[in-house]
Amino acid sequence: MKLPGSSNLPIYLLANCFKYKSATYKFYWFLSVLDALESGSRIIEKRRIFSGMIAHSWYTVNYFHLSFGPQDKIESAIKLIKEVELISVDEKRDVVVQRLMASQRKETLSVLNYFDKQVPHWFLSPWFPQETSLRRIYSATQRFENKALYALHRDYIEINPDWEEYLRIHAGILKAFCFWNLAIFLQSKNPNVPDIPNKLFRLPVRNNLTKQREFWDLVIDVDGPQECIYTGKKLAKGDFAVDHFVPHAFVSHDLTWNLIPVDAIANLRKGDGIPQKKYINSFVDQQLKGIEIVTKKSPANKCLEDYFTIFPNLTEILNFSDAAIKTRFVQVVEPLMTIAVNNGFQPMRPFV
Repeated sequence: MKLPGSSNLPIYLLANCFKYKSATYKFYWFLSVLDALESGSRIIEKRRIFSGMIAHSWYTVNYFHLSFGPQDKIESAIKLIKEVELISVDEKRDVVVQRLMASQRKETLSVLNYFDKQVPHWFLSPWFPQETSLRRIYSATQRFENKALYALHRDYIEINPDWEEYLRIHAGILKAFCFWNLAIFLQSKNPNVPDIPNKLFRLPVRNNLTKQREFWDLVIDVDGPQECIYTGKKLAKGDFAVDHFVPHAFVSHDLTWNLIPVDAIANLRKGDGIPQKKYINSFVDQQLKGIEIVTKKSPANKCLEDYFTIFPNLTEILNFSDAAIKTRFVQVVEPLMTIAVNNGFQPMRPFV
């Protein structure tokens, strides 16, 4: 992915900002700078940018539990701020920024100020590759030497007027470029975690599960009320929740092979918890029953296509032995559960 060109700006220097990195700071710094610029600010308070860095990564850390790597302090900063400021996990980005800008707590201010020595001047290293003196870098940027992107001051930055129009016009493309590079970086830190790009921001609305619910309604029509694998409660048509066995926050999809009907209260209690392994056999049995019934009664059902990632030729599944089918399911599901726990997802609370 390339940045839009310019006849009078060193675009290659901006692209090089993301070439060498050991943490996510540069990505979130630039995204926050663009947010402020789009809102009309050319002179931007550093605290606002640091607050934006936390806000942009808030959902990724709190909901999806992605690892940013051992050198990155954003994760620990978010955990501290969440406890100190009592901000909810799913709070909107602009609200997080407002809360951090208004906070007077020493812990929060200390966490935000930490980033002042980590990113504002380092982001500009392509413009001043040989310079090591922080004082000289600040001084050079204030004269916009080498057409530096912005001038550094103690408490704020000032966007170079030569860059302002370019950044405003191409803000959408620049953010996409930034997210693309951020996704590549985080994939290297989370090699076994699926769908990294969709875990970089909070989706405005979760997909409804109408088709998946209809899938299990058909199973109940044919086989009668199903048993909740967690509580044993009998589930009648229209009286169940559709549960992501491996949490949506980890898999980031609504494929039917990971969805089963469960008691609605149990579903709320489970939340984003990882089920104990003792439930895997019951989960697989439920899935196999669903595949068998829907394949026979509604072979064109679109939900059956969701199983192609596990069974490339779904019509052959009925000829497999139960042991072989269960083994294949377990080979897919169990590693996801293990990786999710390793990434910070908590085990599901046991049902009494």
